[in-house]
Amino acid sequence: MEKPNLERMWETFIKFSMEDIYSAKHFDIIRNQIYPLITKLKDDGIINWYCFLVHNKDSGVPTTPDDTSLYFHIRFDVKEDINLMQFLPSYCVLTRKIEPSWVKDISIGQGVKFDTMLMKDESIEEVWRLIGEQSEWVLNLLNSFKENVTIPLQYVGQFLHYYANITMLQVG
Repeated sequence: MEKPNLERMWETFIKFSMEDIYSAKHFDIIRNQIYPLITKLKDDGIINWYCFLVHNKDSGVPTTPDDTSLYFHIRFDVKEDINLMQFLPSYCVLTRKIEPSWVKDISIGQGVKFDTMLMKDESIEEVWRLIGEQSEWVLNLLNSFKENVTIPLQYVGQFLHYYANITMLQVG
């Protein structure tokens, strides 16, 4: 995965609910909406880089104060100066171009700013590239399951357990 160009970043959101998590339907959203979207944008030469996280109105979704939904928050680096909205399906909402200053700093929980001086590359773009690789890994994991099965939460949890084991970290 390439480093993103912070001057050409866009974001969009795909809405889902807590019930989708309990039933593991959020994995289907990733496999059936996010994966095909990213694949098409990459294949069509529209994006260089992407990442996705889960956020709500309190953590980055530009929605109304009464919105209790969760959203997949997808960020893209477009290859050219284009309006990304023309390439997105209707389930992508609240799409907007990202101001470069919004992505120059990355908070790593509890408002702790990521110190890029600790990185060999010393660039925030390298940090975003690595976050993109995490998203790519999740896509690859979920797409390794048969299409007609509901992916058990425990199975994904087991794969994440191996990450925790390797790093000797407990997250959450």
